[in-house]
Amino acid sequence: MRHIFQIISYLFHPLFIPIGGTVLYFMVAPYSTLDTQSGNILPIFILTVIIPIIFFLILKNVGVISSIFLPTLQERKYPLYISCIIFLMILYKVIPNNYVQELFYYFTGLLTATSAALILLFFKFKTSMHLLGMGSILTYMIALSIHFETNITLAISMFTLFTGMVATSRLYLKAHTINELLIGFILGCCSQLIILKYWL
Repeated sequence: MRHIFQIISYLFHPLFIPIGGTVLYFMVAPYSTLDTQSGNILPIFILTVIIPIIFFLILKNVGVISSIFLPTLQERKYPLYISCIIFLMILYKVIPNNYVQELFYYFTGLLTATSAALILLFFKFKTSMHLLGMGSILTYMIALSIHFETNITLAISMFTLFTGMVATSRLYLKAHTINELLIGFILGCCSQLIILKYWL
């Protein structure tokens, strides 16, 4: 059972949430063009997946972090700093070149949630980044469904189930407490809900 929960934790790692939301948008949006897709998906994939992996390998080699799941408070600070910088680069350099309003505000929400998680670290609170990511993308998925008047109820239901599975896996692996999972999920949801008035 432990191996199954570890696989779930890897599959829904927060590293994949930004590119997951990007791909989700282009799957749901009825008017997206190939140019807009290629202009956003590839650079966002490089910035949010490839570059963080390179930074992880560097930080692990110099002994700053020990695991991709960042078990301690100190280990979490550097990746969160890097994430905030990357999200700012996407908001100011990538999306403006192929402007997509819904995607811009999705990353604004991710930046807000990540910044909040970073601030909580200074108060010695370890927010679950897994649940923060799941809450963000689930709320974004619901908002896209309403915005484009598209029925993706099955996808939303499945992702709700996946969110429960991720929460269960983090508890089973003793990676987080219930409060850390709950705060992570609330941060993820609220960061997207706050900015809905700007694009929904």
